[in-house]
Amino acid sequence: MTDAANTQVQPVRSQNFKQLIQSLGPGIMMATAAVGGSHLVASTKAGAIYGWQLAALILLVNLLKYPFFRAGVQFTMGTGNSLIQGYDSLGRGYLWVFTGLSMISGIVNTAALVLFSASLLGYFLPVTLSLPVLSAIVATACLVILLAGHYKALDGLSKTIMAVLVIATLSAVMIAAGKGAVAPADFEAPSVWSIASIGFVVVMMGWMPAPIEISCLTSLWLKSQKKSQHVTPQSALMDFNVGYIGTAILAVVFLALGALVLHGSGTELKSSGIGFSHQLVGLYASTIGEWSRYLIAVIAFFCIFGSTITVIDGYSRALAESQLLLQKKPLEQRSYHNAWMLLVTAAALAIIFFFSSALMPMLNFAMVLAFMTTPVFALLNYLLVANTALPKALQWSRTMKWLSWVGLTYLFGFLAVFIWWKWLM
Repeated sequence: MTDAANTQVQPVRSQNFKQLIQSLGPGIMMATAAVGGSHLVASTKAGAIYGWQLAALILLVNLLKYPFFRAGVQFTMGTGNSLIQGYDSLGRGYLWVFTGLSMISGIVNTAALVLFSASLLGYFLPVTLSLPVLSAIVATACLVILLAGHYKALDGLSKTIMAVLVIATLSAVMIAAGKGAVAPADFEAPSVWSIASIGFVVVMMGWMPAPIEISCLTSLWLKSQKKSQHVTPQSALMDFNVGYIGTAILAVVFLALGALVLHGSGTELKSSGIGFSHQLVGLYASTIGEWSRYLIAVIAFFCIFGSTITVIDGYSRALAESQLLLQKKPLEQRSYHNAWMLLVTAAALAIIFFFSSALMPMLNFAMVLAFMTTPVFALLNYLLVANTALPKALQWSRTMKWLSWVGLTYLFGFLAVFIWWKWLM
């Protein structure tokens, strides 16, 4: 090949790579929202308590939920509408249920994530500040980022956070693997299939990789992305696949952290997310070396901080669209989005300042509520895609239909198991 040909190929390859990176957006933001509490806390605890027993199950659950998260991309790319508009077309009752669930989940989850971020931020500050003050700093930083740049700021920040998270997490796992397991040879892990384990397994599986309502946020982010750049069905699906597969892999990586460092160590695990996050950082420092304290703290902080930003933006965007649909007003009015971001953040800070002792019960309530409604929204997502005239590239394939039916059976089956365990056993 001549020098002239080489110089022509290089810019084309560079341009293709640049376009590939630019096309990544809503899927990466979905991943950033998903890897917060569910991955850092739930996946790591799964490894700490049960070792590697849940690794295959985590991957299976991510596979079975895949069609229902993917539906947000298919429906929005095929119709130009969000899933929330789709729910409205099915009936106002579905939209009211979604709005109520989103309001509860958005406020309580934001409060929990702000509090987690604030607790980890204390590792980096040279001065000692109270947790409410640190929470106010985190919440203000989130609002400044979102109000200053909206989608573009969130898009760029999400890509940076995910890149740092992947590199730092994989580095930590390799270091831990080099050290070897801490469990003694005669240690016997509790069985994941016992009655005592049902509660933990069911809730973790219900929230892995995230509540299915996150698919609505993905569709809204995709609508926003389409305003500023050209998006094809292929690029949108690729973006989604990168983010979704990334969350599944990271879930196993965080499980590996718990299995390699915490499993069988004899350390009593803290029940709260904040206590467990601090415990994870401290235990890594004592096991791998004191130098790793800030490495693990950075992983945890960016993971939770990124989730906080995406949750505030996503739920506020969803609540704004729901309100406008219910009031039959024109959609995508920025003032409504801004107002909901301020309202959700203010309500979350109020919980932290005045009801911090009740935060974990509220979070558990939100988790159970989201878990119990997940099969309903999964079914709605399936029906919207199955009954809408979409371009061929966005229609259900035969394999995807079968996977959807198996996934619905799994979700409704897990719900039945949870109801039996919680109220009938």
